[in-house]
Amino acid sequence: MKFDLKMFLATVGFLLPQWVNAGAVDQLHRFLDSTRTLKAEFSQIVIAKNGRKPQQSSGFVAISRPGKLRWEIVKPYPQLIVGDGETIWVYDQELQQVTVRKAGQAIGSSPAALLAGNNDLEKNFTLSDAGSSEGLSWLEASPKNADSGFDKIRMGFSGADLKAMELSDSFGQTTQIRFGRLERNPVLPAANFKFTAPAGVDVIGE
Repeated sequence: MKFDLKMFLATVGFLLPQWVNAGAVDQLHRFLDSTRTLKAEFSQIVIAKNGRKPQQSSGFVAISRPGKLRWEIVKPYPQLIVGDGETIWVYDQELQQVTVRKAGQAIGSSPAALLAGNNDLEKNFTLSDAGSSEGLSWLEASPKNADSGFDKIRMGFSGADLKAMELSDSFGQTTQIRFGRLERNPVLPAANFKFTAPAGVDVIGE
């Protein structure tokens, strides 16, 4: 499965703390308010509208708020995404290619615009509780910008811990992400959020 930068950035659009209220929305606040760094394993399934066989991938994520991230896909095809708060690097090992974007340009009007600064969450999204299922309390975030490319984002919480995310895009594709072995506030090496392109790879962008 090839990496979709816009979809990935949407998955980490929950990183900035904002005051919201009620139910799962309040759980989102508690999670953000108590989390400065995190690391976790993830599994991801992309389900196409046409019913094609779902695409699956798995790997590791590390985050240091605000804006620093490392999203490493291990299977089935190695890919690495690194952000230092100002620049995002997407390294496709199979293609031997690195795409470099300024953080603000890369996230544009997508839900991941929450990474760019102290945005007002409710300025860009309509937040609501979405009930309980799979043993989780769900939050639904609907973008107010019709050009964001996404219909909605769902986040599933168990207590104050984020366990799942589901993203529905404007093409009818759904991405389901589940987090495991999540640790909040671990000490993370600064090197996790730095990237130097390997010799011989093509560099595209800034």
